[in-house]
Amino acid sequence: MTKIAIIGGGNMGEALLAGLLADGMATPAGLWATDVDSERLSALQRRYGIQTGRDNREAASWSDVLVLAVKPQMMSRVLDDLKDHLPEKTLVISVATGISLSRIAAALGGNRKLVRVMTNTPVLVRAGASALAISPLVSPQDRALAIRLFEAVGRVILVEEHLMDAVTGLSGSGPAYIFQVIEALADGGVKMGLPRDTALSLAAQTVFGAAKLQLETNEHPGQLKDKVASPGGTTIAGLHALEAGGVRAAFMAAVEAATKRAEELGRQ
Repeated sequence: MTKIAIIGGGNMGEALLAGLLADGMATPAGLWATDVDSERLSALQRRYGIQTGRDNREAASWSDVLVLAVKPQMMSRVLDDLKDHLPEKTLVISVATGISLSRIAAALGGNRKLVRVMTNTPVLVRAGASALAISPLVSPQDRALAIRLFEAVGRVILVEEHLMDAVTGLSGSGPAYIFQVIEALADGGVKMGLPRDTALSLAAQTVFGAAKLQLETNEHPGQLKDKVASPGGTTIAGLHALEAGGVRAAFMAAVEAATKRAEELGRQ
């Protein structure tokens, strides 16, 4: 079985290893996580029975696949530590926001098989949206492996790297937009007399169900909306209020603003 090392044992690293184990993509013996926090490593070892340690070089030398799940500001230090201790056969996958494939390649040196991933927080419940950009040196077999790894924690889309900032603005930041939607729907329910816990439960399940319906039917959202909105009914009245509030324009502006900020951070 493929040996996978994850550099960085935070929420994203844990979500990935948990998904791989649950999906059968890896066994505890085939996973190794490193982190600077010894208590965090102890917790991961107890919880999942995997190998853990603080030595990135040792884990990298052992692995077939190396996942870089560290914060962007830590990436330069990690890459510098690994550059002379990483076999060229290793598939390197980065989930760090704003770190380009060319920057990783330059830091590691040599001909590297690299994949850049933008994912989001729902990977914690195996419902993430992950966009993958694949470097030219990645073989079809390694490409399929990278896709399979992230399918263990959600859905996967392949994109050209120059679109990664737009992915960040849409799906990377998107869960926060939807959390606001859930909160606002629940507040509306409370305003109209529903108990808070009831309103929140109904709002969250409604968002989940609507997304699941669109994904499973693959129908255009406009068509699904029209099926709910009867002439002169309650839904069309609510939709009119949303249009008056500029909701669609506000969501489009949010994606645009987040994308531009991602571009700024990448240049920094």
